[in-house]
Amino acid sequence: MKIGKATVARSAICTSNEDAIVVRGHDLATELIGQVNFADYFFLLLTGRKPDAAASAVLNSTLVAIAEHGLVPSVQAARMTLAAAPDALQGAVAAGILGSGSVILGASETAGRLYADIDKAAQDLGGDLPAAARAVVADRRAKKQAIAGYGHPEHKRRDPRVDALFKVSQQAGGGQRFIEIAKLVESVIPEIVGKDLKLNVSGAIPAVLLGVGFPVAALKGVPMLARTASLIGHLNEELNDPIGFALSYQATREFEYTGGMPGAKA
Repeated sequence: MKIGKATVARSAICTSNEDAIVVRGHDLATELIGQVNFADYFFLLLTGRKPDAAASAVLNSTLVAIAEHGLVPSVQAARMTLAAAPDALQGAVAAGILGSGSVILGASETAGRLYADIDKAAQDLGGDLPAAARAVVADRRAKKQAIAGYGHPEHKRRDPRVDALFKVSQQAGGGQRFIEIAKLVESVIPEIVGKDLKLNVSGAIPAVLLGVGFPVAALKGVPMLARTASLIGHLNEELNDPIGFALSYQATREFEYTGGMPGAKA
């Protein structure tokens, strides 16, 4: 049974023979190892081209910005998994990454698609970006869809990582169009949503990455890649100073049973 159009397994990413390993047309041993940093290599793997200076600076900064955020749910899940299976580091990392959904780690992709829709709508409106931002946000609000990338439980004024990323993009020469779009969305949210929701890091990441040609469909991969590094750091700490069961005990102490009891009247 065949699903899809391809009848031959193929990839443009990597091949090898007895003498060489080739990645995206480059000899791994002589052209890449020791010649490119990991973030630039990630960009090459993803797009097939080496990043220019702007793309390199922006991608590296986004990975730094989103990697670590304390004992968030994904980290707690990973630590408790490792506590139960200390010989399975890979399983604990996977446990943390599996929660990459629309709320955690996946919001950057959702925000990026919002910005791309506004960019397209602006073209249909003769280049009127403010009108496009208002129309697209209003449409999402009417459909009861969340405006990803805005609002933060702790950073009410604006996530401090936002301006830091925007500064990197501007200084490196990255495209500013999607940053402009992100700011326009922030400006129309109060009148459409009824709340003054400020940009957070999940909105800033696609704004700067789309400006250097990063593909929309891969945006979720940036926080996933970054958070993997953080998870490994947390899990190494867990092996040396374990708190996985302590996290579980804390949940048990706050536990409230809300079900029925045997023999109780309905």
